[in-house]
Amino acid sequence: MSESRILLLIPLGLVIASLFHTTAGQIGVCYGMRGDPRPNPPDVVALYKQLNIQRMRIYDPNPETLNALRGSNIELILDVPKSDLERIASNQMEADTWVRDNVKNYDGVRFRYITVGNEVTPSEPAGRSLFQAMQNIEKAVSDAGLGIKVSTAIFMGAVTETFPPSLGRFTDEYKTFLQPVIDFLVSKQSPLLLNMYSYFGYKDDMNSIHLDYSLFTKQTTEFTDGQYAYNNLFDANLDSVYVALEKSGGGSLEIVVSESGWPTAGGPGTSVVNAKTYVNNLIQHVKSGTPRKPGKAIETYIFAMFDENMKEPEFEKFWGLYLPNLQSKYDVNFS
Repeated sequence: MSESRILLLIPLGLVIASLFHTTAGQIGVCYGMRGDPRPNPPDVVALYKQLNIQRMRIYDPNPETLNALRGSNIELILDVPKSDLERIASNQMEADTWVRDNVKNYDGVRFRYITVGNEVTPSEPAGRSLFQAMQNIEKAVSDAGLGIKVSTAIFMGAVTETFPPSLGRFTDEYKTFLQPVIDFLVSKQSPLLLNMYSYFGYKDDMNSIHLDYSLFTKQTTEFTDGQYAYNNLFDANLDSVYVALEKSGGGSLEIVVSESGWPTAGGPGTSVVNAKTYVNNLIQHVKSGTPRKPGKAIETYIFAMFDENMKEPEFEKFWGLYLPNLQSKYDVNFS
């Protein structure tokens, strides 16, 4: 082999390694702490590292977990709980204190995003505080020199007319509610987080939405929407939210799928086989984007690492990849 060919191959190898690292690193797993008993955080962090899961989401600043994450190199989405939003929105000093106590004081933890509220609705008290709380947390992060993106997590209930995706738009209530949030995210070049479950679409309309279309196992096109062809519900739902964002001036925003998964028991269509099929197909599928965003890997977080027996209704208890005793429920290929 000539020296020139060797020199040409070196950059190509670096590019391939970079691409592999990027796609492999797109998957995170939400912790899932509402179980009794639940495993010790150091054991959980060790399990993430053993499985090469490079990202985690937790829903409140749990000190044991944050301490366990120090030096782990796991990137973290940390939620500001809904219950804190009114207080943080009321006073910049409250936001500064929250960021100091729960972020800045945990050196050695790799914070990826701070999510201000999870599925906040316009009608609840936290809804009236969401935008101001986001602004205050962002200022606290900026003033502390932390360089962490600030966002919030919405759910599919904020979007209507999702079929076909080109009709997607925010409901009238959510459009007004989210407009300042979208403008804020655009100005900061921060992503919007979206909790998106194909399972709920299937469960709520099994006559129209079939299992293969929901589990990524359908081999043929389900429908076309203009130039775009769809064979799974995940892509159709995600593209409908991209369209809704475009209609609200958020066409430049990236969407991070901050929750997605399939329960193993407790409701129609639930089984270990279906959960294993969905999760493993999801991990591979998000490497390649959607019909409207082809080739762009989708940062995605599986819900959840552990079953949560303190939740209701029944199917909410069984989303875990693992039992609280760290026993695997099914095999997942994170590579």
